[in-house]
Amino acid sequence: MGQKNGAGEGFRVRDELVTQGRAYGMSRAVARVRADEVMGLLELESLADRTPATLSGGQRRRLDIALGLVHRPELLFLDEPSTGLDPQSRADIWGHILRLRERHGMTIFLTTHYLEEADSMAERVVIIDRGRVIADGTADGLKAGLAGDRVTVEVEEGFSGRAAEMARRVVEPGEVVVEGTVVRLRVARAASAVPGYLRALDEAGVKVLSAETARPTLDDVFLALTGRTLREEGAA
Repeated sequence: MGQKNGAGEGFRVRDELVTQGRAYGMSRAVARVRADEVMGLLELESLADRTPATLSGGQRRRLDIALGLVHRPELLFLDEPSTGLDPQSRADIWGHILRLRERHGMTIFLTTHYLEEADSMAERVVIIDRGRVIADGTADGLKAGLAGDRVTVEVEEGFSGRAAEMARRVVEPGEVVVEGTVVRLRVARAASAVPGYLRALDEAGVKVLSAETARPTLDDVFLALTGRTLREEGAA
């Protein structure tokens, strides 16, 4: 499925699907049955007699996916299926895609600029920068190996330098940044590193005012690998 709508404007939704089946060598009767099946899969039954020109953006994306499913592929390619959709339509499209994978064991290969989608839904993530593969693995593996968890600790005034030095000794962070009374760290796993760090600060008499941890995102991974965010890349 490409980024642009694959269906025509003048034929009905059902006719588009039947024509797709015929193009793959199905008899008219078999193509009609298959059209009804994929409309059921993607909740298009109520739209069967409407033309693509009258559909919303999300409905047209569902029709495009249905067109790609008519011939029962084992591998489905989707090129940025949620680009340009509002949040509700994006969630709806992803719900259908995930159900296809779960119910039919289909391999889905997709491209997306929404890294949060890949982060939460993909079993394997490949990051390509300027035509070159720069990372390949699971989302959790990439985040753990390349970015690490973020830890933010606020201490009393005058103690941030000491807190940063203790962080370097106790938790061996990937990076330490001091901003006023705030110390920011990046560690492989916050759950195992932070308790010992806070205990060491307490024993050293450094009063901690607040402490927060955050899991990294694939945006963090992209930034670590390229020195820029994907949003900056898109604006360039």
